[in-house]
Amino acid sequence: VQLQASGGGLVQAGGSLRLSCAASGRIFSSFATGWFRQVPGKEREFVGAITWIGDRIYYSDSVKGRFTISRDDTKTPVYLQMNSLKPEDTAVYYCAVRVRGGGMYYTANEDYDYWGQGTQVTVSS
Repeated sequence: VQLQASGGGLVQAGGSLRLSCAASGRIFSSFATGWFRQVPGKEREFVGAITWIGDRIYYSDSVKGRFTISRDDTKTPVYLQMNSLKPEDTAVYYCAVRVRGGGMYYTANEDYDYWGQGTQVTVSS
């Protein structure tokens, strides 16, 4: 499975961006797609996740109410709509897929099996 995150860029504070996570290769049902972000010198942190069929979506407290994860169906990309962006949202954003079963909420890096290479989001003040 190859993952491609795209849609990053430079935006002013208060603006919006929409990231996409597209999967290719040997596609099979996964349990969840997650979004993470990382700034230099810090650990990669959880942003939010959506289950394969979209019945459960959850976010970190830092983005709740501003970011929205969605997908139209299981064959389309997973989107991360980011509104009311703040300079502290600046980071490289990654999407990841979990294909293992078990568990309920997947918020740790080790919960995921495949990762994309990331897309840079820069929010200017």
